[in-house]
Amino acid sequence: MVSHVGKSVGRPLGAADGRRRPMATSIDDELIAALQEDGRASFSALAEQLGVPRSVVSARVRELIESGAVRIVAAAAPAFLGESCLAHVSITGRGELSGVVEELSGRDDIPLVSAISGSQDLVVEVRAADHEALFEVLAQVRSFPEVARIRTAIYTEVLRGSFVSDYDGGGRVDEIDSELVELLRHDGRISYRDLARQVRLSPTAVRSRVRRMLDDRILRISAVVTHSSHARRVKVGVGLHLGGEDESVARRLMGYPETEFAAMSFGPFDLIATLASSVPGDVFARLDDLKGLPGVTGMETWFHLKTLKEDYSRAI
Repeated sequence: MVSHVGKSVGRPLGAADGRRRPMATSIDDELIAALQEDGRASFSALAEQLGVPRSVVSARVRELIESGAVRIVAAAAPAFLGESCLAHVSITGRGELSGVVEELSGRDDIPLVSAISGSQDLVVEVRAADHEALFEVLAQVRSFPEVARIRTAIYTEVLRGSFVSDYDGGGRVDEIDSELVELLRHDGRISYRDLARQVRLSPTAVRSRVRRMLDDRILRISAVVTHSSHARRVKVGVGLHLGGEDESVARRLMGYPETEFAAMSFGPFDLIATLASSVPGDVFARLDDLKGLPGVTGMETWFHLKTLKEDYSRAI
């Protein structure tokens, strides 16, 4: 999703990440993966995880953020917001789709809009309260004259996602928490001192509140990577048909450091994933590996050409 200038290194992600060793990677790729796990990780913690000097980490993180290649933002868990039905919708259009893109990008219940290659033109993610609400959104999408057809996969279990957590219904937020979330939505790495000044609390009290929301899995703070056709980072969507060995395939997929998103689904695919890297050969090798697994009976792929909207942050 981002243009990288970090040098390539042949060293794996930190052991704490728990993913398979990459075949080749870059400092920026590893930083992005680490920041997707914890957007507020300190430079020292990142340097220790990656095994590189702190000065290198701080310089690269600042460059990624200041260039607009990466945003660190906070988002509430979908379940906390009452969004229990998540779906992947691919859209095939007829003619110009800019008006459709504009309308869909303006909706709070559609956090992702991406232009893709292949027989479909767009991929969107829909987050709804229930199936009835989802079907209403889908009917509205189909109602555009420019939309020829749609294909919908409903997520049954999200295995990995930067802004999806295992929220179990616990925890509450008050007005001050909401103010903190609003500030973190725009800058997930804002200092506790600056947060404290804006909500008129001590840095210690602010840290405690943010930590509580993270521990209660109400909130996630993660990296969002800007992706366009000019970026050197390849981003590929994958739809898998499985033949009964779902768990073994999912474990293999989750072991790839290139896997940014993965979900079991109901519909045209049994499993949907997104793989991304600044080393295209790594992604293609993972796809070959997946295709050869005994549990995979079919695979469809598409390139994300440009992310038109990716905004999971919502006021709470």
